[in-house]
Amino acid sequence: MAAANSLFPLLSRLWAHIGQGQRRQLFLLILLMMVVALAEMVSIGAIFPFLAVLTGPERVFNHPLGQYFAFLFGLVEPRQLLLPITLLFAVAIVLAGCMRLLLVWVQTNISYAIGSDLALDVYRRTLYQPYAVHTSRNSSEIINGVYSKASGISSYVILPLVTIVSTATLVAAILVTLIGVDPFTSLLALAGFGVIYGGVIKLTHRRLFRNSRLVADEAGRVIKSLQEGLGGIRDVLIDRTQDVYCGAFRKADLSMRAAQINSTFIAQSPRFAMEALGMLLIATLAYNLAQGDGGIVSAMPVLGALALGAQRLLPLLQQCFQAWSSIRSNQASLADTLDLLEQPMPEHARQGDVPPLVFERNIRLDDVYFRYSPESDWVLRGVSLEIPKGSRVGVMGETGCGKSTMLDIVMGLLSPTSGSLAVDGVVIGAENGNGWQAHIAHVPQSVFLADSSIASNIAFGVPVDEIDMERVREAALRAQLLDTIQSWPEQFDTRVGERGVRLSGGQRQRIGIARALYKRADVLVFDEATSALDNETERAVMESIQALGADTTVLIIAHRLNTLNSCNIIVELGKGQVARVGSYRDILSNS
Repeated sequence: MAAANSLFPLLSRLWAHIGQGQRRQLFLLILLMMVVALAEMVSIGAIFPFLAVLTGPERVFNHPLGQYFAFLFGLVEPRQLLLPITLLFAVAIVLAGCMRLLLVWVQTNISYAIGSDLALDVYRRTLYQPYAVHTSRNSSEIINGVYSKASGISSYVILPLVTIVSTATLVAAILVTLIGVDPFTSLLALAGFGVIYGGVIKLTHRRLFRNSRLVADEAGRVIKSLQEGLGGIRDVLIDRTQDVYCGAFRKADLSMRAAQINSTFIAQSPRFAMEALGMLLIATLAYNLAQGDGGIVSAMPVLGALALGAQRLLPLLQQCFQAWSSIRSNQASLADTLDLLEQPMPEHARQGDVPPLVFERNIRLDDVYFRYSPESDWVLRGVSLEIPKGSRVGVMGETGCGKSTMLDIVMGLLSPTSGSLAVDGVVIGAENGNGWQAHIAHVPQSVFLADSSIASNIAFGVPVDEIDMERVREAALRAQLLDTIQSWPEQFDTRVGERGVRLSGGQRQRIGIARALYKRADVLVFDEATSALDNETERAVMESIQALGADTTVLIIAHRLNTLNSCNIIVELGKGQVARVGSYRDILSNS
């Protein structure tokens, strides 16, 4: 808990992820802060001659600096000082305001630019994680981490951090100016403000951290309830379970918002005590100065400078405290984001395009064992298998016997716990996995479709302006889908809806097959890819697969034996082991 409560190590880790170019921008921002602080000092100091001219122009005119100023502008009587001094004061105030506005604009732009880069880095690192990592995660947690936490890092950490530095710089400049005006009152005010803010920080920092953990966790549950309710909308409507999902959403949302309300109240509450203390100090100072020899008139410049300084100082102190509260109340989200930022990147991620691995003879699984974690049961137990190039291999077996896991290993998505996958005698590992996957196209049982056009879904992952429409049509034809597409008004520009909701199950499956064919890979893996097709369409698709050519290797998982009648090798798995290998006739005669 001590480590979790410590904010500075987290900020140190965050700094390590900020690029050199952005660090230079931050250092230039600090220089701008110093210029703005100087402008603030000038604007507060300018009130002295302004109020002095208003209350006693003769004294200013007879002062050596007043005489120099009068000579410079050709002034001959005291009242003539009022206009130029007023204009100089107005220029100082407007210039300070413009500089503050520039500072806010620059620091906001830099903060959000850094946050954007960090969010992109989180997303990139997450996408590059091995398939085994993705299978162990909940998608709602990943979406919450990548989008909500990482994207929000600009507003809840980086901008508040920059705000703290800038306000601290301005506060220091204003305090130096006020101490020059009245050291005792300024130091007394500083001590009072410091005690109040320090006390609030001491009392609330643990509560803010607990709120941060609660918000981070409940935000994931909110996304989870949305995903589950909307993702299973057919069952929700049929079973009338809307209230169940609304209840889960409301419970998580109310808990999250209660923590946010508590943190927001803590961040804003010291403001009113600060304003009361500031007014009390000004009133006390005005009373004491009025008792002096010159009365309130002679004290007016000092009183005005202190009042202007307090008017500038109090909002800055409150802004600084709110920024600290924002960071503290989002500390858990920051820690989660940093964990995502520190995900290891595979070496091939920096290599660019990797040339395909040489594949001319065979794929071999040698004594492969696999399990998803040291605590789980073995999914595969000593699987050894040779797949010649150009063969048609059918894989069958009961549910849970390891068929999909075996093909995930063949595709390089999972690494064997022991044993090896080799292509033409070359063992496949992290260093050459990309080169092997360049040969592979995969059609899963449940095809993911983006809410875009038919063409974009067939050429999945290809930028729209780079799609080869001839290849798209050819792939659709071989997937027995071209006639259907051409019967639609918008043809290949037809939008499929979210997850292909506007298409039938068979149409979605054939788009997945067309996607694999568009890639023109020489190793095609079909994981129950024809299960949603009617018998006639399945037969036509299998004939197209059979006609792919002697250099194309096809691996098909199917529950129906007759789906595999075009395969020259059939592998039957049982309890994670190869039960038998033979031709279709051999398996059929002994089934």
